[in-house]
Amino acid sequence: MTMEQRNSKIYILLVVGMVAALGPFVTDFYLPAFPSLVTYFGASASEVQLSLTFSMIGLAVGQIFLGPVSDKFGRKRPLVISMFVFVLSSIGCVVSPDIRIFVLARFIQGFSGAGGIVISKSIATDLYSGKDLAKFFSILACVQGLAPICAPVLGGLLLSVTNWRGIFGVLVVIGIILFLVLLRFRDSLPRGKRLQGDVKERFIYYKEILRHKGFMYFVLIQAFGMGVMFAYIASSPFIFQEHYDLSPLMYSLCFACNAIGIMLGSLSVIRFRSNENALQIGVWGFLVLSCFASVALCMELHIIVVEVIFFLFLFFLGIILPTSTTLALNLERQNSGTASAVLGFLTFLGGGIVSPLTGMGNILYSTSIIMIVCCVLILVCTWRVLKMTKA
Repeated sequence: MTMEQRNSKIYILLVVGMVAALGPFVTDFYLPAFPSLVTYFGASASEVQLSLTFSMIGLAVGQIFLGPVSDKFGRKRPLVISMFVFVLSSIGCVVSPDIRIFVLARFIQGFSGAGGIVISKSIATDLYSGKDLAKFFSILACVQGLAPICAPVLGGLLLSVTNWRGIFGVLVVIGIILFLVLLRFRDSLPRGKRLQGDVKERFIYYKEILRHKGFMYFVLIQAFGMGVMFAYIASSPFIFQEHYDLSPLMYSLCFACNAIGIMLGSLSVIRFRSNENALQIGVWGFLVLSCFASVALCMELHIIVVEVIFFLFLFFLGIILPTSTTLALNLERQNSGTASAVLGFLTFLGGGIVSPLTGMGNILYSTSIIMIVCCVLILVCTWRVLKMTKA
């Protein structure tokens, strides 16, 4: 009997969606509180920035560790334990006496939050295949794409009625709710299909996955795509608020509108005749819109023009993310936990590397260059992998 028969599809979708979104959501939820953290801890802005960096490192490293563990012990146990640790680390953030303890707590928070990201993909691969898997990943990508974009907006609204501790207090409550919900989660990986032998053997298998060219091309497509999204997240406050003098409220509305673009793109995937077809259209649209976006930014065109272009730009990103994930994991179905870990690790590593680059020099020019370079690399990887598939 499958997990889907014992738990409704709605339950599966809600649980997997919530745990998958938690890691990206936690990364950006507290960004509006940065000035408050500088004042409270008496730290420099760069020291507070380290809490974001270490959170992303935790998200990346946690996926590498928890993916193989879920192949060995099933999906439920690692999820429940990681959620319990998440609650403890969130409490640690609230009670941190200095910036060093706070940064450490953020690393642990990111590490534990990684469980939901990597295991959610494995659960989907356990339960679905073909078009059903593509449909599920399109919804999952929609949720994961919305999380890091909407998180700062929600954090800013929350900060208007509480302080930075209130933000982390909300994360404690969310963690407790998810922990309780996961207790009735039925494992999607039967004992007979779990990794036999020592879990250390699964870490050795990373070498084999990294040598799988087809899989790695799809992973690179995903990583460069997420790199563009994190670059957008990092640069958008300065572009919209400083260069275009938008108020925080208007900036939030633009942010939310673009989040809808990603969502609509992800949901449109199921209307294509195949994942390969959707990926090709998404990549070409992404490249063309990156050129338009770069021209609009460099020429400082009217804000309405810039916003419309960004909306369409992120719509095509919404097509790319779920299709590249589906095609990648379809190639490693027997090792979905480890494969999901590689996918998640390189995705957040790419985001962590690209984001700070937007601050180098003129942010309009640097963001434009990053977008075009990443889009060209996505096109090259897509061309190579689809050529391999046809051969």
